[in-house]
Amino acid sequence: MSDLVGVDLGGTKIAAARMNGRHLGEAVVEPTNRSSASALLDQLVELVVRVRSGEMSAVGIGVPSVVEFETGRVVSSVNVPLADLPLRQLLGERLGVPVFIDNDATVAALAEAHDEQLQPIADDLVMLTIGTGVGGGLVIGGRIYRGAIGGAAEIGHTIVGLALSESAVPAPDGFPQQGSLESLASGRALDRLAAEAARDHPESALGRLRAEGKTALGPEALRAARGGDEVAGRLVETWAERVGIGIANAINTFDPDEVVLGGGGALAGELLLAPATRVAREYVLPGVGRRTTIRLARHGVRAGVLGAALLAMHESEEP
Repeated sequence: MSDLVGVDLGGTKIAAARMNGRHLGEAVVEPTNRSSASALLDQLVELVVRVRSGEMSAVGIGVPSVVEFETGRVVSSVNVPLADLPLRQLLGERLGVPVFIDNDATVAALAEAHDEQLQPIADDLVMLTIGTGVGGGLVIGGRIYRGAIGGAAEIGHTIVGLALSESAVPAPDGFPQQGSLESLASGRALDRLAAEAARDHPESALGRLRAEGKTALGPEALRAARGGDEVAGRLVETWAERVGIGIANAINTFDPDEVVLGGGGALAGELLLAPATRVAREYVLPGVGRRTTIRLARHGVRAGVLGAALLAMHESEEP
């Protein structure tokens, strides 16, 4: 049986693993070479060749980009130098096998629609990946939903907190736009909340870190909240409640089987899940989402590489 290779390309690291049948091997991880597009292409080719163990039939790659799936051209990209590249064609020519390119959160959603034995378990699923930004992925009817040009499920750019009641719509000022889920509930947003709390509450655990000249950002806020610090607990709850508004919007729009929280933010565990679920249920239209489960990602950090391998499998099987 030929290998499939899945690659999860991020702004700071690349993970790649081979899948044989329904078994995903150990991922090889290395820092992303962002010095140039050609250097990154060389790195991707070298990594795929390194993890394959024999004959290879296809490669799937998840990228932090808007991708025109049919052609594999990267329309726009963040954190990696791939914008406007025909990535599918370039990698396919060098690797000699079909290559399938899709958004990283989209392939993570595909992974989460499968259980640990890689059997499909959810027909309709929305995934929010909470990291530096907030990404999204959609599986509808058991298949990835991409939209007209591959840009569907950019849930992080939905507006959840813009004051409009007594003023005109403010002029857009670049992405992430003010009031968007990404601007208010990403990892960077948690960093801002933590830095503000450290400044405003010198008596708190975060304030003491700041006074010692140490970092007081999101990870430190989570540690302090787990340790019982009230200030850190309140700010983490605020962050999680904002995520809950995004979940409510997703449920009101899609009424899915599952909403899954992934990315580095999901490492917050119940500190994220409990407040987010409570607020989401409060803001969902009565009668909608009665069968929707809200949960943390089951595949954790391997969701991206697993989803990329599943992408290669699914697309290779298409008639």
